[in-house]
Formats: sequence, structure tokens, C-alpha cells
Amino acid sequence: MSLLKRARPSIETPPPAVAPVVSDPARPEPASRPVIMAPEQVAVQRQKHEMLRKLRQWLVERILTGIEAPSELERDERTLALLHERFATAYASANVNLPAEEMQQLREAVINEIVGYGPIEPFLADETISEIMVNGPDHVFVEQEGMVHETEARFEDDAHVMRIIDRIIRPLGRYVNRKSPMVDARLPDGSRVNVIIPPSAIDGPTITIRKFSKDKLTVQDLINYGSLTDHMSEFLRACVVARLNIVVSGGTGSGKTTLLNVLSNFIPDHERIVTIEDSAELQLAKPHVVRLEARPPDPDGTGRVTIRDLVTNSLRMRPERIVVGEVRDGAALDMLQAMNTGHDGSLTTLHANTPRDALSRLETMTLMAGIDFPIKVIREQVASAIDLIVQQTRLRDGSRKIVQITEVQGMEGDIIVLQDVFRFIEKGVNEDGKVIGELQPTGTRPKFTTRLQAAGFDLPPEIFGVDMHPYGGGRG
Repeated sequence: MSLLKRARPSIETPPPAVAPVVSDPARPEPASRPVIMAPEQVAVQRQKHEMLRKLRQWLVERILTGIEAPSELERDERTLALLHERFATAYASANVNLPAEEMQQLREAVINEIVGYGPIEPFLADETISEIMVNGPDHVFVEQEGMVHETEARFEDDAHVMRIIDRIIRPLGRYVNRKSPMVDARLPDGSRVNVIIPPSAIDGPTITIRKFSKDKLTVQDLINYGSLTDHMSEFLRACVVARLNIVVSGGTGSGKTTLLNVLSNFIPDHERIVTIEDSAELQLAKPHVVRLEARPPDPDGTGRVTIRDLVTNSLRMRPERIVVGEVRDGAALDMLQAMNTGHDGSLTTLHANTPRDALSRLETMTLMAGIDFPIKVIREQVASAIDLIVQQTRLRDGSRKIVQITEVQGMEGDIIVLQDVFRFIEKGVNEDGKVIGELQPTGTRPKFTTRLQAAGFDLPPEIFGVDMHPYGGGRG
């Protein structure tokens, strides 16, 4: 039987009364000065919002009358046409007369409540928004153009947030409850969603959605954004083609995955690539790619597949390149061993604030594998496996840049030796709050230059700033 019945929705109780509506002042842009209202204006606005909320809730209930399994409705053309028809019928019966623009906004809110993600649905459709953060029902934030802003969107209560969470994760075959309060999953459009609910989330159910651009960013896009220079791009391309092992390091939201995606697309088309991720985000425009994704355990505790399991299995798949979306545990040991046993040209990311911190993180994660190696042995593994660390940072103005490209030169005693090849020199902040600085070569040629030459890349001296070293003369 169809989920949809075309019976006219019954109007058994009158809708909540709605007072004459005065249009809201235009919503200010995120960077605009906030609108200051007198206390009586604030009271009127609150009263209006509460009445509209009750009207919206009443309309949803009337529209869903006679529809079987409303939680299973899909956002397709047929369903939307029927819901628009039912909205018109219910709205006509409500005996209200909103301005056309507000009536349209109300209709969209009602439709989003039934077959969308409620108050946050418009943010998912806005391509300028890269992250949506719901901190309980009363605080919804978005990241737009690198900056985080609180929005006017609100949920009715915790139960409303939970209904939207259920709508998000149910089609993914996932569940969340007090015994299992966390979910990390991938939406059909590729966005990554994380949910955590009480008792683990003290202030109410929390939703975090990391969106990804539908248009794949290219290295030229990153150059245009000022994330790197032409010379840095040429150098990184040579390093990838020459099969150097590269770690992209950075903080949360710094653009590590985007950069990893760009670097991965430097890999020659004929090579077999195996990508390994918690939630598949990489978009490699390559003909020979095998995509592997970890999975959480089933409700009975079985069926879990970890990144470490996938790294181990990938070694049996004849990979020419292994690309791990992020290492965060004992999988680091397997990754290092793969890099040290013939799988050159591997790439991965990890969370760290500097290249030196990235090495410390790798040491710590290797110890998490449960094998009692002396620290010097671990450092020798790291130093022999990793050739290059690319440090990505989100600056305080929201921009994302490569701030260091650092060569791992080997061991001196018990210490891993690092040498910057490029770095970002910050010079201050302009009147608009934008960070002023310059990406510069350090004047040092990497020791692996011969490997680049063997791969056909004889990079000119000016790429490394040999003749224009900003710290006191060139060094060859």
C-alpha cells in the first residue's frame, strides 16, 4: 500500500490564533552590526515567533493526517507535489493571512519538517556553508567562508532535535540511544554527520554536519585562494609523482581532506590506488581506484571493521598507492610498515599543530598498536617511512593555508631531523581583519632532490629560493 493517501486532511481543531503579522526586519549578514530592538519590540517578536511555531506544528499534524508511516516519506517529486497540495488545503482552513513571503517561508518550513532536516535544511542547500553545528535546540551555528556564526534557526525542544536526528540516520541504517549515544556516518550527498545525545551530550542532542563542495577543488583553486603558490604546487606534484610518502598535518577544519584530495589527483592515471577512510570523503578522478570504508559494530557488537583492518587487508590487494583519510590509532603502525616495505607514494592525514607535533602523534599512535617497541625504534620507523610533512592551518581570519612544507631528513642520535622547504611568514592583520603574510621558500634544497630528478623533475633553483633566501643568503 502506498505511503500516501490523497484524502483531504481533516481539520478537527482550529489552528492557534495568529495576530496581525508585521514582517521581520531583514536578517543581518553574519558580519553586520546586530539590530538592537526596544524591549516592547522584543516581546512582540517573541510572541509572533511562538504563534508561528504553533501554526507550523498544527499544519504539520494536519498534513500528515491519513499518511501511513510518515517517517518513511522520501523527498521526491510526487511526495513534494502532494505535500504542497495538502499545505494549501490546510493553510486555507487555518483562517490566517500572512504576507506572501512569510507564507512561502512557512510552507518551506513545514515541508522541511516532514521530508527534510527541519530548521537546518536551508543550510544544507546553501553552498557557501561548509559546516552545520547544532548544540541542543537553542543554538545552531554554521561555518561560512571560514568563519563560524550563530544563526536564528531554533528547534522546539530536545525531542524535536531527536526527530531530525532519526530522520538523518534512519535511512543510513544507523541508530542512536542512551546505551549507544554516538553516531558517525556519511550522508547520501557525501557530507559527514556526527551525532551525540544525552547522557553523553549534557546540554541536549548535538548534530555536526561537515559538508563537501559538489565541485571538486583543483590545485589551481587552492592557488587562487592563496593556500599555496605555483612553486609549492610544482614541488608537491613532483613529490607525489616521485612516490614520496607524505603526511598532511593540521587541526580540525583546516582543510586536510581537501588538500589530500588535491595531492592524490597528482598520482598518475595508470597506478592502482586504494583509499581507506572512516567516512568516504575523497573524490579521486582516477580510473583505477578501490575505495574502502570502515564500519561500526552492529547492535550485537559484531561486524566492526576498523581502519587498521582495512590497511592490513589493502596490502593483499596489490596497491601501488595507499591513501588513508586519517590515522588516529594503532593503524599508524601498519601504515608505517606499509611505507617501509615497498608501498612508496602513500599519503595520509593526522591531527597536529606543527610538523614536530605530527611526529609525536605518530609515535603515540604507534604505541597504541599494543606492541612494546623502544621509542628509538619507533622514531627510526617514522624517520625512514615519512619523507614529507605538509602542515595545513586555518588562520584566525578563516582562511586556510599551507604554512609549512617540511622534509624529514632522518635521525641524529635519538632525534628526528626536520627541515622546512617552504613556510608562511605572517606580517600582521589588515583593516578588514585579514591575515597578511607570504608563502616563501626557505632557500634549502631537500635531500631527496635526486629522487625527484630520477622521476624526471629537475626543479629550477628559484623554486627553493636558493638565490633569494629571506634569512640571510641562499643555501644549496
